Amino acid sequence: MSAPDTNLVCLENGAGQFTATHWSVVLAAGQEPSPEAARALAELCRTYWYPLYAYVRRKGYDVADAQDLTQEFFARFLEKHCFASADRRKGRFRSFLLASLEHFLAKEWARANRLKRGGGQTLIAWDGCDPQERYRLEPPDEWSAERIYERRWALTVLEQAMSALAAEYAAAGKQGLFDELRPFISGDDDDVAYPDVAARVHLSEGAVRVAVHRLRQRYGESVRAEIAKIVQRPEEIEEELRHLLRALS
Repeated sequence: MSAPDTNLVCLENGAGQFTATHWSVVLAAGQEPSPEAARALAELCRTYWYPLYAYVRRKGYDVADAQDLTQEFFARFLEKHCFASADRRKGRFRSFLLASLEHFLAKEWARANRLKRGGGQTLIAWDGCDPQERYRLEPPDEWSAERIYERRWALTVLEQAMSALAAEYAAAGKQGLFDELRPFISGDDDDVAYPDVAARVHLSEGAVRVAVHRLRQRYGESVRAEIAKIVQRPEEIEEELRHLLRALS
């Protein structure tokens, strides 16, 4: 099952525990160089590069330029300590990141010497992915760059939540159970499928239904935990969640 097929009822009504904001981790990338700051920036790039890349592509840049600009954007953030100067009290992290990218593009579009971009830093390993293949799957051209960015941001949050949930089940020695139950997270119950799954995982059909209910609940909590990393206060989680669901609609 793909991330957008999430159980919306579960996300809207499930309980979640507020965790430490991701801002503190991200801002560490703008402080003095350290292994911790380097890891924070690497995580930021790994998580958020594609929504930014898709935004740049929809702005009309070709594949090579979009890769260069996305790479340089993160490199400049590290060089200029932009994270350290960010005001966490103003706006959401996704809005801050997009506004920073727009400012960067306005400054960088006329620069001709692309070979010097990034100062030799390779923050995004393009060899490990195919951004153009992903971009070909994006919605029609009439969608604005901003709408593409918001949609991809929402999908990234869901993907991170799903990955965290998969890791949780794997750590508990239940990877096989997770793989079998994952298609049910969407809420599209197939009564025929339950007996088949029960036979494969050696559980009763009732036990499988209980396990599915728990998985959906944990997925909703995992999504909230991801959102909690990019907001300031617990009461902002629901608002950000509603925005996420609107972006996917």
